[in-house]
Amino acid sequence: MAALRCLYRRAVDDGLIAEAENPARKVAKPRRLPSTRRAVPDTRLAQINDAAAATGNDPELDTLLLRLHTETACRRGGALALRPADLDPEQCLILLREKGETVRWQPISPTLMARLVQHGQERHALKEGQLLRYANGRPITSRRYDHLWTRIGSQLPWVRTQQISTHWIRHTTLTWVERNFGYAVARAYAGHTGTGGEAGVTSTYVRASLPEVAAALAALTGEAHPLQVPQP
Repeated sequence: MAALRCLYRRAVDDGLIAEAENPARKVAKPRRLPSTRRAVPDTRLAQINDAAAATGNDPELDTLLLRLHTETACRRGGALALRPADLDPEQCLILLREKGETVRWQPISPTLMARLVQHGQERHALKEGQLLRYANGRPITSRRYDHLWTRIGSQLPWVRTQQISTHWIRHTTLTWVERNFGYAVARAYAGHTGTGGEAGVTSTYVRASLPEVAAALAALTGEAHPLQVPQP
């Protein structure tokens, strides 16, 4: 419906039809239904990781993808855009570039950083090239995610039934952060920058700092982070 409304609006702008002849004006845009995605329980998340590690032609890559998304709550596009040049091993930060041209530094654990650096070296990723690659050095695409979840679904029927995907991992991590560290830290952890609505305006004044995000990550992974503020 949104695509058709856009098509007719452009037809009006280009003078192909008059505004009064635009049939899309008479059709209300359907209300977006609430998402069925939710946080995955710890036991189920462990099953997902076990299935990825025990199947497929590149378990090392698949488990690395799952850990990356679990620690950072990044979107698929952010992971696919990651380059070796975006890794800061000293401070355990990665530069994420996601939808809406948003760019942010995201803390990760020392263990994940070591794995990402090693992955890039072993698979011959150029400094300014894509980091995540197959064993033959070819960059992965979104199809790797599709195949991964299809394979996990064949091992875990509930994954297939509920159509669980990488975005569910994002929900899982952000739900945990919000419950344990509050809305402001969860918002920063997610990389949300919109200012629409009352909550968006309020978040301008309660914006969480990078050390606070690092503290949440440290609690999530059980590993100390260079940027977290020591607790008194």
